[in-house]
Amino acid sequence: MLAMNYRGPYRVRAVQKAEPEIEHPNDAIIRVTRACICGSDLHLYHGLVPDTRVGTTFGHEFTGIVEEVGPSVRNLKKGDHVLVPFNIFCGSCFFCQKELYSNCHNVNPEATAVGGIYGYSHTTGGYDGGQAEYVRVPMADVGPTVIPSDLDVDDAVLLTDAYPTGYQAAEMGDIEEGDTVVVFGAGPVGIFAAKSAWLLGAGRVIVVDHLEYRLEFVKRFAQCEVVNFKDVKDMAIHLKKMTDWLGPDVCIDCVGAEAAGNFMQRLTGVHTMMQAGAATVLHWCINSVRKGGTVSIVGVYGPTFNFVPIGNALNKGLTLRMNQASVKRHLPRLIEHIQAGRIKPSEIITHRVPLEEVADAYHLFSSKLDNCIKPVLIPPSARH
Repeated sequence: MLAMNYRGPYRVRAVQKAEPEIEHPNDAIIRVTRACICGSDLHLYHGLVPDTRVGTTFGHEFTGIVEEVGPSVRNLKKGDHVLVPFNIFCGSCFFCQKELYSNCHNVNPEATAVGGIYGYSHTTGGYDGGQAEYVRVPMADVGPTVIPSDLDVDDAVLLTDAYPTGYQAAEMGDIEEGDTVVVFGAGPVGIFAAKSAWLLGAGRVIVVDHLEYRLEFVKRFAQCEVVNFKDVKDMAIHLKKMTDWLGPDVCIDCVGAEAAGNFMQRLTGVHTMMQAGAATVLHWCINSVRKGGTVSIVGVYGPTFNFVPIGNALNKGLTLRMNQASVKRHLPRLIEHIQAGRIKPSEIITHRVPLEEVADAYHLFSSKLDNCIKPVLIPPSARH
């Protein structure tokens, strides 16, 4: 089969690999119909995630058609068109019982923290991902969800990660009616977080980024205010000035490890890796939000530490909430929003790229070329 193949930082290509096989009675083999490139994949692409091994296939956002199921699978059958949450989870452990599917204890040998994730290094279990023609899906009775007949596949693929992650980012902000919410990052997750903030009752939504084309996009898609941080000398002062000098009620970090905006953070967190990513946005969130406010974090940082102003958070009485999104928990509500016409997730897709051109797609997305917001890979079999 054709599959994306990681050869080292900034080096990916499409190669022929052996097709996956059933390895466990609860496995399924999925023929991929759509596979996104996520901003989190760029952390792998740039060599910033530990234990990302040569030969790995990335891709944790994908849909596909069930080709084969193991003998224990009861909830799927051959021919079902499914969306596959990026979390691999068992559905029965202590954490799954609490709907913390991203923290499943049975699917990752490194499960002291995160659970299993498709195509996201051996720190999340070492599973191959969906940027391929076929993918093995473990725990197939609890993860994959059959796509409703009235849901477009391009909308469905964004329910595997980007939209639920943006929604959970807003949900973890504990937004109350009328709150002012600031979202850092106008990538796909930030765009969905801004849109979701309105759905959860926000009275004002502000998005911060430095790329004008992304700010223009989110302003249209989420009807929000925007700030270009390149035009701002001090982010905390700027946002306090915009909010009667109190600060926003909620700040959301949708950027993570590769944040721009501070030379020393980039030097220590990206170029020399003295800390687990540039903590620029964490500083902006903690220092900007009002006293007693909430900071929600879904931007990805690597293990194990960052230079974070935790004393400021303490003295301001802040609530900090963070996690990888537990996709399955959100699906009923998010599908309802799509079916009711409140949101059309596929509107953020700007580029549809053949899987054969995966190297070009990564370069396009990483370098922010051609006003790219979200690229989707189309395997050969899905184009026929």
